[in-house]
Amino acid sequence: MRYPENLEAWHDQVREDIIDPDREITDPHHHFWSNRLGSSYELDDLWGDTQAGHNVTRTVFIECRSGYDPDAPKPFAPVGETRYVAAIAAEAAKQPAKAQIAGIVAHADLRLDPGLLSQVLEAHEAASPLFRGIRHAGAWDEERESFMFQGQPVPHLYVDPDFQRGVRALGARGLTYDTWHFHPQNGEFLDLAKSCPDTTIILNHFGTPVGTHRFAGKREDRFAEWQDEMAAIARCPNVVAKLGGLAMPVNGFGWNGRITPATSDELVAAQAQYYHHMIDVFGPDRAMFESNFPVDKLSIGYVSYWNAMKKIAARYDDVAQQALFSGTANRIYRL
Repeated sequence: MRYPENLEAWHDQVREDIIDPDREITDPHHHFWSNRLGSSYELDDLWGDTQAGHNVTRTVFIECRSGYDPDAPKPFAPVGETRYVAAIAAEAAKQPAKAQIAGIVAHADLRLDPGLLSQVLEAHEAASPLFRGIRHAGAWDEERESFMFQGQPVPHLYVDPDFQRGVRALGARGLTYDTWHFHPQNGEFLDLAKSCPDTTIILNHFGTPVGTHRFAGKREDRFAEWQDEMAAIARCPNVVAKLGGLAMPVNGFGWNGRITPATSDELVAAQAQYYHHMIDVFGPDRAMFESNFPVDKLSIGYVSYWNAMKKIAARYDDVAQQALFSGTANRIYRL
């Protein structure tokens, strides 16, 4: 997965009028990096998207292995990412009329000995008052290196007793746990959610329904199975759903690499059934729209993405829309 050499020119081919431009948006899932996947995405890049017409007032940074401290002991290296984003947030605060980085979800190895994990979490807290929680992703598959950029996956992480202990430790400190995995792992994720009832767990990207490689052409065949998996997960009251990140190349919609990016109407036609099911089973008070930028920027522009969310949300009343676009994220991340 690489970004085209002229990504902005590619996106300039699709122009859409802003729908409901006054609707306040908190974008609870974006990344920063200075050099990754052949690209950079930092404050000016984020503002280039958030200031394009939608009323995005707050954002939440989600860990992506940026700015690690190479000189720190390994368990503390991710604290460098918190410091890196805190510096960007401080720079953003000089221009309060633009979107502000209001929360940081960092990384820690949740399998660490409890005493050492506590020290790492304390270091994140000391690095920035914006620190809100941890994402220790569980995304693993035997074919991961074929259909997704290489990470540091661990098989069956969610059912590791040491890992579950670490997730529970987050709840005890009032911190959240963000999770990311592929759809074959939904069962193990359900086990995790049940084992940590006092920790607020944020499910990222619909459980990532994979639509490439051995899953190519099977999306509709397993949609009903996915619906049942999400309904079971939603019965865990400690789980909150982020609705977005479904335009990654791994999802298999094929918009990356096209002559033109996807439009909002294309996203709605292809994906609305996923969004409506999640809103039905979780409810607006446990669901939040997310951009997953710049990863989803490989497929759709920021204006088009949020236009699509507004088209999907049109069937719900204003109270529900307020929750989906900002209220749930503001409450869960204490923004």
